[in-house]
Amino acid sequence: MERFRESAAVRSPDAGAPISQPALPDSPVDFALWNPKRIAAYKSSLSAKTDLPIAILRIPKINLEVPVFNDTDDLTLNRGVGRILGTAKIGEAGNLGIAGHRDGFFRGLKDVSRDDVVELIQPGRTDEYTIEAIKIVSPDDVSVLAPTSANTLTLVTCFPFYYIGNAPQRYIVTASYHDFSGPDRHQQNLEFQRNKIKTKENHNEVN
Repeated sequence: MERFRESAAVRSPDAGAPISQPALPDSPVDFALWNPKRIAAYKSSLSAKTDLPIAILRIPKINLEVPVFNDTDDLTLNRGVGRILGTAKIGEAGNLGIAGHRDGFFRGLKDVSRDDVVELIQPGRTDEYTIEAIKIVSPDDVSVLAPTSANTLTLVTCFPFYYIGNAPQRYIVTASYHDFSGPDRHQQNLEFQRNKIKTKENHNEVN
């Protein structure tokens, strides 16, 4: 993971800053797939890292809901997952890279597949992505984090998932921006439902 951090940071030293900060996830953490040492590291991080995340990452298929912080230092990745510095900022166009530990929050990535939905949640807005590709690369191949013209979400973790020692490869999940929901979309849905009700009432009156 270190090679990914260094290469991305060279392209852009700007760490970015959250426009607004969401609350931490409400769902309890599911430790079923976690390594015991990672569980201990996570519990220790709760008192050491108290800042709010810049977003919440959610993958419904694997029941993952995890806070996203800015940076990929050890404490951050014990507490949640981290935006890889040098990649697109939350809410901006481009390739947003997010890293997580293979024996913690991102172990469930082994069970995702193409067309699965990935959500990035911010206050008042949820961006929806669809997984397009999954591949395994060497730690030197940082092309997966290259800037893109289209909104892209790239999830990075070490591979193999159950490797003992320093994992020799990287597991890459690439998702493309699909849609968003927010106050405007919610209002549109309300208007649509109201119009349906009015149409039904008018039809009943005629009959």
